[in-house]
Amino acid sequence: MKALQGIEGELEWAERPAPACGEGQIRIRVAAAGLNRADLLQRAGHYPPPPGVTDILGLECAGVVSEVGAGSHWRVGDRVCTLLAGGGMAEEVVVDARHALPVPDGLSLQEAAAVPEVYATAWLNLFRLGALQPGEKVLLHAGASGVGSAAIQLCKALGNPCWVSVGSAERLAYCESLGAEGGVLRGEALEALRDFAPFDMILDPVGAKYAPLNLQLLGMDGRWVIIGLMGGRKAELDLAGLLSKRIQLIGSTLRSRDADYKAGLLAEMHERIWPLFASGQLSPRLERSFAVTDAEAAFAELAGNQVSGKLALVIDPSLR
Repeated sequence: MKALQGIEGELEWAERPAPACGEGQIRIRVAAAGLNRADLLQRAGHYPPPPGVTDILGLECAGVVSEVGAGSHWRVGDRVCTLLAGGGMAEEVVVDARHALPVPDGLSLQEAAAVPEVYATAWLNLFRLGALQPGEKVLLHAGASGVGSAAIQLCKALGNPCWVSVGSAERLAYCESLGAEGGVLRGEALEALRDFAPFDMILDPVGAKYAPLNLQLLGMDGRWVIIGLMGGRKAELDLAGLLSKRIQLIGSTLRSRDADYKAGLLAEMHERIWPLFASGQLSPRLERSFAVTDAEAAFAELAGNQVSGKLALVIDPSLR
């Protein structure tokens, strides 16, 4: 099979051995794969896959089941999307059958490829780790990103008013169209977030750069969940503020979670949020698709930080 790999910073669509399909696994003929910031980091050599995981890029994909191992309820021909620790940007992928979900009603395979990673990240960090309750206020940094787009929609559907920080007025309007109450532009008016504070929770992919302000913006018993370090890894904090407000500071990554944890998370998502796709309350927000042979252009577009929502790589255009 052919697969996309990042070698010394370069992308290569090359022949790789097809993985075997064992008990409890399914083989998927891949239609499309979602593109995430983690793929940019891995391609640059900054985010290697966990031990034992393929170095083929891709943390999510969608396609059609082509082989079923013993012990799986899936059937050949089923349309699925799946969460991965790697390997999605390939003609085929073999996955733990528990990590695949049916394509939500009304979505194409390309759209479905843009769902698993960002919605799993948003659900895990907002509602599992962040323990959001209806009515609690949320601040989402990088609100127009793929995770931000998913998080805004989940907050709106489940009764949590949210605000965002973004890079442009156009992206702020985009977030408001998804359901954000408002927000500010980074680099211009970040301090204006005080006007909307205190927040019960902050979902933070930025890290060090916003850390002192985040501490000020959180209210009593607030939760601060860090999911990325786009703004650096070292910050100086007045820990007295953390103590006096009883703030929970949570570091979170999804990729390295074990198979059973991911299976439980996806089962919960299937029950709780998959119906919201059918009702139209959630959508994948796929901004643009690229042929896998144009992967360099796709990676460059995501790296430019101007994408609102998600990008996908089309692996097999014959699959819809």
